[in-house]
Amino acid sequence: MSNKEKHWEKTKNHMIITLAIWFFFSTVIFMFGAEINSASFLGYPLAYYMTAQGSLLAFVLLIFWFANRQEKIDEECGFGEEDD
Repeated sequence: MSNKEKHWEKTKNHMIITLAIWFFFSTVIFMFGAEINSASFLGYPLAYYMTAQGSLLAFVLLIFWFANRQEKIDEECGFGEEDD
């Protein structure tokens, strides 16, 4: 398997994992909003907190994690940016 094929395979798997996490925080949590409202976080119902703050925080963390992991994949396969 060439470096290009390894890079594509790792990048594809990384993207699938990222999209699964994104789907969970954008859809699945809100499908169960009524059930998770019985719990509270900082005095607010948990579904409200996840809508107002939790999912946004998860998306920002997901962006940084994705970029960092993709950089490692690029460097591992020889496609990283060369610093002069």
